[in-house]
Order: sequence, then structure tokens, then C-alpha cells
Amino acid sequence: MNRKYIAELVTELSLCKTHTEIEEFLKGILTPKELDEIPIRLQIVKMLKKGIPQHAIAEKLGVGIATVTRGSKEIAQGRFKSVTPTSSWR
Repeated sequence: MNRKYIAELVTELSLCKTHTEIEEFLKGILTPKELDEIPIRLQIVKMLKKGIPQHAIAEKLGVGIATVTRGSKEIAQGRFKSVTPTSSWR
């Protein structure tokens, strides 16, 4: 992972002033598949923080258990402190 490039990405994202600018930036830089996957990963984190079991999350979101487990490990390492749990789960 190249920290310089990550820092530049974060800087460019932080320069976006509106929701629309961020969305357009993401649509331009990510493939359609990445644009589908990244929001799902956020939902995984939100659901984990809500206390929903990993297998239920995997089934609900149609992802592998390994993807959910990775999110859980990242939370355990102290990441996603600012992410709030999902408000609803259907």
C-alpha cells in the first residue's frame, strides 16, 4: 500500500464540497464493480457495530463470510470509530 497515493486520494476527496462532487469523483475513479462493493463493505461495518451476527450479515448482503470477518477484524483493530451502527435492518 503506497501511503503517498493514499494521502493524495484522501486530499482529493476532502476537496470535494458537496455530496454530488464526492459521488461523481467516486464514479470516475472506481469501476462499477468497486462502486457496488465499497458501499456494501460500509453496510457490513454498520451491521457488525449493531451486533448482527456475521453469518446473518453475509446472507443478507450476499457476501462471503470472509468479507464480513475482515470487517470485524478491522473494527477490532480500532478502525471505523466514526461509523455509526445501521439504524435499521430488514
